[in-house]
Amino acid sequence: MGSIAIGERRTEEDPIKLTKREIEVLTLVIEGQSSKQVADLLYVSKRTVDFHLANIYEKLQVSNRVQAFRRAARLGLIPMDPQFGES
Repeated sequence: MGSIAIGERRTEEDPIKLTKREIEVLTLVIEGQSSKQVADLLYVSKRTVDFHLANIYEKLQVSNRVQAFRRAARLGLIPMDPQFGES
């Protein structure tokens, strides 16, 4: 399994994969939960949630929660709930 060095950009051929935990964190964030609320729900620290979010942003090459959701949805990385359907 290849890895991308810090600061190195992904190419179109590189598949983007989120871990199960990253998907859980992103899904809860998309539902409107704060990092602290996500931490409480997953029984981890807020710092751990922020660490997962930073990894998600790096993998998706985005800088915020909304961009992460949009890119992950476009790539089919997260389940689409009808309330988050594209318009």
